Amino acid sequence: MNQWEPKLRQPAKRGRGVILGKDVLLGTGVTVWNYVVIGDGSKIGYDTVIGSFCDIGKKAIIGNRCTLQAHVTISNECVLEDDVFIAPNSSLLNDKYPVSGRLSPVTIRSGAVIGGGVTILPGVTIGKCAIVGGGAVVAADVPDETVHVGVPSRDLMDLKTYLEKRRQFLAQKK
Repeated sequence: MNQWEPKLRQPAKRGRGVILGKDVLLGTGVTVWNYVVIGDGSKIGYDTVIGSFCDIGKKAIIGNRCTLQAHVTISNECVLEDDVFIAPNSSLLNDKYPVSGRLSPVTIRSGAVIGGGVTILPGVTIGKCAIVGGGAVVAADVPDETVHVGVPSRDLMDLKTYLEKRRQFLAQKK
């Protein structure tokens, strides 16, 4: 039996104002609170809880027994493995050079904990059982079983350089 087949647990619960896109799969025992949007083709594993006002993009995969608290944004094609916890107001981004149309989704490995107000930049992988402290801006991969905190934001380049790098990125073949 796979996780999408009916089991002897309660069915998914949905709050008010929930919008499910086309071909969304919800595992058994999933709870989706109020005013949540789940994009086309997304999969939510069994016994996962999604808090109010969350926005889950297209083709996102969220594993079993995950918890997403209120106001979490999961961009298109991001992957959360099993037992991931994400505190309120956190965002997983997926476009390195907005709006490029080339996605670099975030991956969060099993057992990771993401604190409140965290921003995870495109293409980052959060390791198994890693912890990211509240308010962090994660710009690089986080190894398994480590704790990361802080904001590495700094003056990186001027707009002209950014636009040139974006142009070069878009000119590359996939």
